[in-house]
Amino acid sequence: METMNSKSLGMPPARTCTPGSTGMSEPSGAVTAKLRISSKLEPERPLAPHTPLARFYTALVTGDLKSLQVLTERYHQDVNLVFEISKSELEWQVKSQASYGLSGLWALEERQELSSPLCLAARHGHPDCLRHLLRRGADPNLAPGGQGPLHHACQGGHSHCLELLLEYKADPNLRSDEGTAPLHLCTSPGSLRCARLLLMHGAAVELPSEAGGDRALHVAARHRLCGHAGLYLRRRAHVDARNARGETALGVLCRQPPGPGDDSLQLFRLLAAHGADLEARDEGWRRPLHRACAAANAGLARLLLGHGADANAIDYDGVSPLGWALQGAASRRELRPHLTVQLLLNHGSRRIWPSAFVKVLKSCAAVPEVIEVLFNSYSQIPVSQEWAEAVPKEVFQQHQLFYESLLGLAGCARCLQHLCRSAIRARLGSRCHSLIPLLPLPKALRDFLLLEPQGVVL
Repeated sequence: METMNSKSLGMPPARTCTPGSTGMSEPSGAVTAKLRISSKLEPERPLAPHTPLARFYTALVTGDLKSLQVLTERYHQDVNLVFEISKSELEWQVKSQASYGLSGLWALEERQELSSPLCLAARHGHPDCLRHLLRRGADPNLAPGGQGPLHHACQGGHSHCLELLLEYKADPNLRSDEGTAPLHLCTSPGSLRCARLLLMHGAAVELPSEAGGDRALHVAARHRLCGHAGLYLRRRAHVDARNARGETALGVLCRQPPGPGDDSLQLFRLLAAHGADLEARDEGWRRPLHRACAAANAGLARLLLGHGADANAIDYDGVSPLGWALQGAASRRELRPHLTVQLLLNHGSRRIWPSAFVKVLKSCAAVPEVIEVLFNSYSQIPVSQEWAEAVPKEVFQQHQLFYESLLGLAGCARCLQHLCRSAIRARLGSRCHSLIPLLPLPKALRDFLLLEPQGVVL
């Protein structure tokens, strides 16, 4: 680390920003100190500094309380100092194709960041340093970089730091320059205690963010935080509150793809138990089922359909949940999108018009399970030469056995086994999902009736 214009005392007041209900303000007596941090250094591990100012910065980010006490008591370092930190960072830049082709280049960019001692201590989770600064008069609402100490504490899940700040009258509803309150930044499982402390000290659970209009419940749904959502609902958060895009928390939840060990299903049940509208439409008339199918989230789609969601609802553009599932299938291959398609068809979803099947081949050829499930939902559908042209050569080679069996049906009738399946499914209609598992049949035959992919087309 090298310092530039390093002055710990005697500098003119800096124009610093403190978000609040009445806009930005200038804290009296605040001074600016400029630091330059080498791109090869991490702020958490700066090199041993040689000036009081640099030692002050190092003590804050490393939690060195003894050094901090010496600097503030012996050298009278200002606890409301504003750091202007300059960092050199590599950034990818796309330049003109004529000069650099399609690749672009890496360029070293200068980044400016404003921070305060409290913000640095809260960001790195050092409650002892934070307590020392607060006792010496540090302003708990000073936010020169656009975020106050509370915001930084919530982002890191540092509840002990947040508790200290609240004890010293930090504003629990302080907005950042992006219009977010501390509660909006409780986005990790470890931030649950932070959220609880904020609410205990008067944070507004229904306060919307300025940019997207998200309430705390929307944030919990986006990050699949069931504990947070339960806390907000107990604090009377409106379960169907809308953000700027017309989404409810359930709609936001259903936009999230499934992940290992997440609490999506538990959170769905929690929202449903509190009366969430399962058919709530956003500004594009998309319902939670549209969102879950687009995200290939078969678990949420199954719960929605089990609670009576309409498998044939259409959005403003006339797209059904099946249409959304097919549109996103190729980009979500690892999520097994055929499971969502299979669910919809077993719950009575209308199939696409047979003449449009070639479009599905063009977009979903790389996911043959989707093609197989959809193709087998028809009793008979003509296979044309156009289908063969729609499958890229590399995809055909990768899934040769399947596509040979599919394209080999050109001009042929389907086998009797398939025709029997179609007759049974037509008889059961939208109740296939519930009635077929009750039939006294071997599991393999039940799976066949429910369109479980076999890897070939019969």
